Amino acid sequence: MRHAIPHYTTSCPDWQQRIRAKQSLVPCPAIYPQQAEYALRVFKELVLADVAGLPKIGDITRQWVYDFVGAIFGAYNQETGQRLIQEFFLLISKKNAKSTIAAGIMLTALMILNWQYEAEFFIIAPTVEIATNSFKPIQAMIRADSELSDLFKISEHTRTIKHQVTGATLKILAAESDTISGIKGTGVLIEEVWLFGKRPRAADMFVEAKGGLASRPEGFVIYLSTHSDEAPAGVFADLLKRARDVRDGKVENKRFLPVLYEFPDEMIKNGEHLLPENFYITNPNLGASVSEAFLLGEYQTAKQDNEIAVRRFMAKHLNVPIGLSLTANYWAGAEFWQQQGTLVSGSLNDVLDNSEVVTVGIDGGGLDDLLGLAVVGRNKHNPREWWAWHHAWAHSSVLQRRKEIASKLHDFAKQGDLTIVDKIGEDTADIAAICAQINQMGLLDKIGLDPSGVGAILDALLEQGISETQTVGVSQGWRLGGAIKTTERKLAEGCLKHGNRPMMDWVVGNARAEARANGILITKQASGSAKIDPLMALFNAVHLMSLNPAAPQESVYETRGIRMI
Repeated sequence: MRHAIPHYTTSCPDWQQRIRAKQSLVPCPAIYPQQAEYALRVFKELVLADVAGLPKIGDITRQWVYDFVGAIFGAYNQETGQRLIQEFFLLISKKNAKSTIAAGIMLTALMILNWQYEAEFFIIAPTVEIATNSFKPIQAMIRADSELSDLFKISEHTRTIKHQVTGATLKILAAESDTISGIKGTGVLIEEVWLFGKRPRAADMFVEAKGGLASRPEGFVIYLSTHSDEAPAGVFADLLKRARDVRDGKVENKRFLPVLYEFPDEMIKNGEHLLPENFYITNPNLGASVSEAFLLGEYQTAKQDNEIAVRRFMAKHLNVPIGLSLTANYWAGAEFWQQQGTLVSGSLNDVLDNSEVVTVGIDGGGLDDLLGLAVVGRNKHNPREWWAWHHAWAHSSVLQRRKEIASKLHDFAKQGDLTIVDKIGEDTADIAAICAQINQMGLLDKIGLDPSGVGAILDALLEQGISETQTVGVSQGWRLGGAIKTTERKLAEGCLKHGNRPMMDWVVGNARAEARANGILITKQASGSAKIDPLMALFNAVHLMSLNPAAPQESVYETRGIRMI
């Protein structure tokens, strides 16, 4: 017998109004209300052993939790054994009972979705510590209830809960130590997705985790996360984009339900997210599991520390995504970088079409580095304004040498800002072709390079017809201080515009400023994984543009060879 599928949606295009009004972010009621009610009766009876007085979940939990839990279990048709929504994503600030929700959901699933004997459920955590934190509340819920203590067997050593009747199990796995491959769970909950975003092979692990859905129509995967302490990357960035597209109605995916507690963009632009009266936006448990006094205290402490601490507070406690991650002794220009990311498309063609003269900077290129290119154009409509475009190249060996940033580099490649090459020479050929394009348009003044190791680049430029007189060796180290300060001032003044690209946010965030007796030096973080080559290329291009070059057709080049300036 064919069962009619009820009408439902997983998009929530009016979420900005809902979240301001403290309304539910679950866009529709449970598809199968009876199943949701049954699950919620079980869920609400679970005891919160870490709360004074040992209350049950149903005694103190707020409605938003029931909406989310009801949506999960209410998407299952008990008659057909099929689940209409199989993926769920909850993005929420710290201290909003995320671990408690995870424990309650998976324990409830183990009790009511166990018609299949020997069914397997998993919680996958990125670290042993987080896995332990996920296991403890489940263990405590069972031990606080005599009936559950008789029904389940707990194995602390393997972090496993076993249903004594059906043999169904719930196992908590730590991705950094336990074997994840090959699991075929009926239900899988993945904790702290933002941390998986930093891992190069996390995408493969997620594919494994979802593998059980193909053969188990009743199966589900739940993703839980706070925001990252740096710019979202890897599987977390991918999941976040997919979730926002579904939530906003840009993409229809009725098998995926995102619930994202984050500020509307307008509130962030206006600074409203920093008003304590608006902290409730991303903290639906404010006044319950999360204290308003605690948040205010943490915010004041962060402001007294530094800008880095404020950004981390916003990411973790207000769910404000970090676009540019600052480090200790960060470069002064970083504070103004994102403000000037105002070019509509930020494409190379936009920069060239609106420029009267162009300088090019090149830096890097070692097998363990990026090869960075910066194109700076002086706006022909407003000569005080400079427009910048960046690109980078990486040899595929970098992905192996620096596995900790491989996911980031893949992200930048997908976004079109980085090219991964398999053969040395492909990168310099690409750069030479771009420089030749600029030269043929009659815009190119000069190309500035780090004088060390430029032979291959010079050869590639010559092959493209670039004159030797158009290549300049730009002195590095403290001698680059003038260009660094010019870049800082142009950014602060609002006269150096760029396309607000994620790669450059990351690169700029990696830069550290070191004061020297005779100037300032820009270096990268101590880690060899922190790349700044495209930023150094920008300084080279800015150095040349600060010399106030005339339009190329008015220039006369009289010397040959690479000059030092």
